[in-house]
Amino acid sequence: MYVCLCVGVTDRDIANAVSDGARSWREVRETTGCAGQCGKCACTGKSVMREAISQELTMDLDLAYAV
Repeated sequence: MYVCLCVGVTDRDIANAVSDGARSWREVRETTGCAGQCGKCACTGKSVMREAISQELTMDLDLAYAV
């Protein structure tokens, strides 16, 4: 899904930024360019970022208990 139409950032782009280590909205914006123009996508982008971080943390916990 496109999150930022101005720059063409998708939810997958944001998830990839999180996967590469971005843990704040500032880091995601710097990596993807999301919300760099009109800013209307910022709320949706933050929501997508939070969900991606949550999934990353869940996967880390799953790996910690894999035996």
